[in-house]
Amino acid sequence: MDKLTAIQFKEMIESGRNNLFNHYQEIDQLNVFPVPDGDTGTNMNLTFTNGLNDIRNSSTDHIGQLSKEFSRGLLMGARGNSGVILSQIFRGISQAMVEKETINSKDLALALDTGREVAYKAVMRPVEGTILTVMRMAGQKVLEFVNNSKEPLTIIETFDYFMEEAQIALDYTPELLPVLKEVGVVDSGGAGLLKIFEGFQASLYGKPIEASSTQQMGHVAVQTQFEHDEFGYCTEFIIQLNDQMKTEFNESRFRNEISKQGDSLVVVRDEDIVKVHIHTLKPGDALNFGQRFGEFVRLKIENMTEQHQAILVEEAHGEVSTNEHKKYAIVSVCAGDGLATYFKDLRVDKIIAGGQTMNPSTEDFVAAIQAINADHIIILPNNSNIFMAAKQTAEVLEDKDITVIETKSIPHGLSACISFNPEVSLEENIEAMTEAVNDTKAGSITYAIKDTSIDSVEIKAGEYMALVGKEIIVSVSDKDEALMALVDSMIDEESEIITLIAGEDIEENHAQELAETLEEKHDLDVELVLGGQPVYSYMVGVE
Repeated sequence: MDKLTAIQFKEMIESGRNNLFNHYQEIDQLNVFPVPDGDTGTNMNLTFTNGLNDIRNSSTDHIGQLSKEFSRGLLMGARGNSGVILSQIFRGISQAMVEKETINSKDLALALDTGREVAYKAVMRPVEGTILTVMRMAGQKVLEFVNNSKEPLTIIETFDYFMEEAQIALDYTPELLPVLKEVGVVDSGGAGLLKIFEGFQASLYGKPIEASSTQQMGHVAVQTQFEHDEFGYCTEFIIQLNDQMKTEFNESRFRNEISKQGDSLVVVRDEDIVKVHIHTLKPGDALNFGQRFGEFVRLKIENMTEQHQAILVEEAHGEVSTNEHKKYAIVSVCAGDGLATYFKDLRVDKIIAGGQTMNPSTEDFVAAIQAINADHIIILPNNSNIFMAAKQTAEVLEDKDITVIETKSIPHGLSACISFNPEVSLEENIEAMTEAVNDTKAGSITYAIKDTSIDSVEIKAGEYMALVGKEIIVSVSDKDEALMALVDSMIDEESEIITLIAGEDIEENHAQELAETLEEKHDLDVELVLGGQPVYSYMVGVE
């Protein structure tokens, strides 16, 4: 094979996505930290699937045009840092291909190396021993190989060499990142990238990989209408199915059961992703039912009764709702009704549902910001794994003045909001908010999903870990004991206030008792927030 066509490249993308889809849960398990974050494999799978969906109906026979469309789909669907880096790799590949109707071996090698180059530029502080290392080592080697070859190479020969070098690079990642070596795994992002490229390689050999489930989006959509005049809540959610859950997913039974909770039901399944839309008076019941089958990827609940009343008021006064112009608008990422309300009380204009286990995509940020009419927009990602998707939004919306404050956690985001002043300049706000973030210590309590040992801390699945950043303070069977140890490790002589954020698994009375205990023990003010967040039983900020 001397030339690669658009049709062949599209088949490679399909095969690559299928191979990643078949193995993404294994990639998730490579996560060094035993936290329930559904991280790398899931994010890469959702990102790559979004790119594939954008070209499935493309009829172009121009490989450059196809790669451009695919790159755009990846860009908009990018989730988590691994998804954004993946989108940047293929952005570079697309840039090298864009003028080509077909490509030869030299074009392919240059495209792969350009993918490496663009991905590195997209990361402010590249870390070796990651997906970037795999792409760098393999991309540079294959370009040298093709340029130094005395005989013309085929596409397959070129890609085979690239794959050999990529595997060598992946196997070498534990030598570059000590934590990988300690836990005994290779880099998860690099492993996910190899799964994609293995699918590419299989397709080149005429043996494309099939997905473990072949259902396609749209083939199973069912809508049901009921007759009643109650409004309630428009509830939408996306769940990532998990075959390890106690309740096995059966689409027909799922639809029949959830239909009892409301009307205007739409259920759409796309392999391991299920999208649900329902109008219900009890959205919590619908969410609890859905969570029996997997983890939430996205949530949205709107009060239709209040919306209807607002419309009636506007009609009575002859008013029309407008998108009011503002000097500033703040966009914050969080999960949990209590946290959403708290952020809104702190002048946040738009809440994007997400966080650990459900990183929002670039497209989610774009949709939220396009609805905002403001001179300056400030984004609070509140999770380091969301930074790149937030920053990529600024590239997509070039006509908007967007600033991303690097809030690594919810406590950092709250501190930034408290320091915001609508009466001062953007520069003054950025300085004050950044300073507040730097002055805030943030910790959390979550449960371990596997047995492991990190930094001499022995961890058992099901225990509660106290974390400050990437440092595991303790791992114990009691979540309150973990909380006390966490706060003890965060307090010093300069500490003035503790913010305790209680998760969805903590009763209000118990949270109040804990807040009082912490006040007495440390002689500090404790502000209690009933956040209702999943995954983290407690989040703590110390200022």
